[in-house]
Amino acid sequence: MMESRLQRKYEDHLECLVCERRCKIREGMRGACGNYANINGSLYHVGYGKLSYIESRPIEIKPLFHYWPNSTALTYSNYGCNFYCPWCQNHEISFRWPPEVPEVKPSYLIDLAKRRGDHGISASLNEPATNFDFVLEASELAKDSGLYSMVVTNGYFTLEALRELLNAGTDGYSIDIKGCPEMAERKILPHVNHDIIFRNAREVIEEGGHVEVVYLVVTGANDFESCFNWIVDKHLSLGPDVPLHINRYFPANRWREPETDLKKLLNFRERAMREGINFVYVGNVWDPDLESTFCPKCGKLLIRRRMCRVTHFSLIQEGGKWRCPRCGAEIPMRGKFIQQRGAS
Repeated sequence: MMESRLQRKYEDHLECLVCERRCKIREGMRGACGNYANINGSLYHVGYGKLSYIESRPIEIKPLFHYWPNSTALTYSNYGCNFYCPWCQNHEISFRWPPEVPEVKPSYLIDLAKRRGDHGISASLNEPATNFDFVLEASELAKDSGLYSMVVTNGYFTLEALRELLNAGTDGYSIDIKGCPEMAERKILPHVNHDIIFRNAREVIEEGGHVEVVYLVVTGANDFESCFNWIVDKHLSLGPDVPLHINRYFPANRWREPETDLKKLLNFRERAMREGINFVYVGNVWDPDLESTFCPKCGKLLIRRRMCRVTHFSLIQEGGKWRCPRCGAEIPMRGKFIQQRGAS
């Protein structure tokens, strides 16, 4: 266990300041995610170091398409969540509080990433906010070791937690937007304030971090017109160059509606681009054309991806900026392109 860096003490309870659920936790109790507990009047991260998976994975699978292209990240996860989406693909770990398993040290992840030749680390698979103090320490070590650190998150951190992550060197954020405020009327994730997620995405960008937004279009949950329009309007407030991934849903956990209609995904993509979002991708359909990057100015193919790997990369770097080789348009891209076999 480790005492949490972010807590507020009251006479009869503690307030967890890691995520915007801001759980009020009485003595001997845990917060909603199961990882933070009130023990003798202090908040402890009882799930610290209790990891469920450690695996090297391509950065494109996160998905991050404009961040360290073709690199691999040592990916790690723990247990629990603060949202509990009924369609969760990883519910085996997200819907489970941390069990009694051996503790893994953050330093072990850094050493393993170096041995495997990974270029960074990634907190993913379940919500990193449930593992905040561990992620923070791992990010600090990664920064000192020359590795990048990124998170796949629902974006529900408090501003205090988010700023600590940014200061620790966590500069890559794949943020899942679950939907829109109207979903609460349908009693779907009624505890989630979706505006906060875009507030946090904006904060990351303003502080120099990299953001890509993922909109999993879930049949019968967030696939209606007004929800799509709200998401696009909010996304444009982040800037036209922030990538948007419109991803296909498949039945999972307690949500048994049919998979997202492909025509709807393609329609949403076309409309998002028409509204002014420069980089819109369609995921979970495994079509390289829908996952490739084209210059928004001249239309040239810049990056082609297939099965989460880069097979063609034609951007040129000038003065620290990535540009289209045909028209010279600046293309937002963070980090280095990792040349591997199969890329051209």
